[in-house]
Amino acid sequence: MTELLEHNATAPVVKNDTPRPVKLLDQVRERICVLHYSRSTEKTYLYWIKFFILYHNKRHPKDMGAAEVEGFLSHLATQRDVSAGTQNQAMHAILFLYKQVLGIDLPWLDGITRAKPSQRLPVVLTQNETKRLLAITHGKPGLIIRLLYGTGMRLMECLRLRVKDIEFERRHITIRGGKGDKDRITMLPGSLTAELHAHLAERQRWHHLDLSLGKADVELPHALDRKYPNAGKEWGWQYIFAAAEYSADPRTGVIRRHHIHEKTIQRHVKEAARRAGIQKPATPHTLRHSFATHLLESGSDIRTVQELLGHSDVSTTMIYTHVLNRGGHGVLSPLDRMA
Repeated sequence: MTELLEHNATAPVVKNDTPRPVKLLDQVRERICVLHYSRSTEKTYLYWIKFFILYHNKRHPKDMGAAEVEGFLSHLATQRDVSAGTQNQAMHAILFLYKQVLGIDLPWLDGITRAKPSQRLPVVLTQNETKRLLAITHGKPGLIIRLLYGTGMRLMECLRLRVKDIEFERRHITIRGGKGDKDRITMLPGSLTAELHAHLAERQRWHHLDLSLGKADVELPHALDRKYPNAGKEWGWQYIFAAAEYSADPRTGVIRRHHIHEKTIQRHVKEAARRAGIQKPATPHTLRHSFATHLLESGSDIRTVQELLGHSDVSTTMIYTHVLNRGGHGVLSPLDRMA
């Protein structure tokens, strides 16, 4: 026994150089990064992929196929009563998993019970309601909220604006990497130029502080940090609406100053609507709907509104023309005719 223990103690240690297999969800994250999808898309896709796997008792997707996908999507419609948009979102996430990650082309999914599509009009504030809401918003959140209404930007498009994206002389804003990874130009409201200049002056003081601390770094799109290693420290690339504190990048773990969190603005809009006595469920996206509706009400061309909003198809913009069809306001009720 002693000889055996001594032999084991002096035996050479054999290292296992076999690389560990990459986890499925990490493969999904890596593929999403390669295709330059947004973090919100990454979060959504991971949610539905996890849900799909758990629904099928943690079976690996490569051991499943069209029948399991159809069963899951039908379950969402019949048992969970999700909307058609939510069901489509889940379907796109699972198809992404199979095609982009596993390299499997599923046959046409014609056995799905489809969720009933709904036709909802967007929530739109009247001009008076908008004025009341904007009147009680102040500071950095107030500036962001006024920009959302004044330009029609989506919330994340606004929060991801860089210093170089604003051109005061031309009075326009370049929105880069919007929905569908498309760039576009929208107007810069003249009433906000003084406030924006003041905000950028304060923001530049923050940048000088970050430089002195060696933390003046910002995330760059499409791996530009490898092509231009020092660009992340340049003033033009900094987020206009930066967070007050440093935080870890959720993908890389790098500590730096990110942009302000979207939930901060969502809370401010909700609270401002409550204080303004607005009963509608107002969100930051409501300001985008209101921007488009108010432009059409004032006689703007729908093609112009389409370009400002960044819609690929004018049919998407057409939903805002409900304001031009006055419906019940265009005729007199027969009850009132009797008066």
